[in-house]
Amino acid sequence: MLSYQHAYHAGNLADLHKHALLASALDYLTRKDKPLSYLETHAGRGLYDLAGPEALKTGEAASGIARAEAEGWLPPDHPLMQALTAIRKIRGPGIYPGSPLIAGHFLRFEDRAHLAELHPGEHEALRQVAGFATLHARDGFQMAQAVCPPTPRRGLLLIDPSYEVKTDYAEIPRQIALIARKWNVGVIALWYPILTDHRHLAMTAALVTQFPQALLSEVAFPPARPGHSMVGSGMWILNPPWGLQDEARRLEAIFRARA
Repeated sequence: MLSYQHAYHAGNLADLHKHALLASALDYLTRKDKPLSYLETHAGRGLYDLAGPEALKTGEAASGIARAEAEGWLPPDHPLMQALTAIRKIRGPGIYPGSPLIAGHFLRFEDRAHLAELHPGEHEALRQVAGFATLHARDGFQMAQAVCPPTPRRGLLLIDPSYEVKTDYAEIPRQIALIARKWNVGVIALWYPILTDHRHLAMTAALVTQFPQALLSEVAFPPARPGHSMVGSGMWILNPPWGLQDEARRLEAIFRARA
């Protein structure tokens, strides 16, 4: 489906959880003097205006990244906060970067990036800000299956669908198994929403059964507004970089204390 646009939800508490782990992983991976590949299956537009009508309509950024920054949830030297500071110096203080630009902050000249985005408008917006990457106007899983194993083989894949397609929950474990078989050294990161009906449970149970060594991190928070069904955020990460499990537990403690 092509109706989902992340501008309404950019900078919410789920983004904070996801992007804090993503930035920490990329910060570690890029410390080594070895090139890497970054892949993303559902990239979005890459850059969001938190003063825009979409963000103001839902208020999710105000109760998410804006609140977290005001209350100091993450220290200034946290990789996500360093990326936000650097990107805002270039793009403006009222913006929030999506995962492609957060990744772009860490990637070096010798690294390679592949970003898939099927929505025509989102793809065009992404093209204007992600000149560092090869863009794919195609289904993200098809891109990942075609590119993997990437060159360089070392790297990270982020799977971050909208979950508007109901079959995503059942299909994702199969897709990940195929990718992991081709790319056994890749860091494969999956984000998923935790909804009031807990529809993610069968998916995560299948992943835990297939890959018991993977990192699973979940945080809970109140609905962004009355009637909103998302009450938490989950990240499942295969082959997590050293130290990421400790970072996940720190984030979970922060959410328990403050969300």
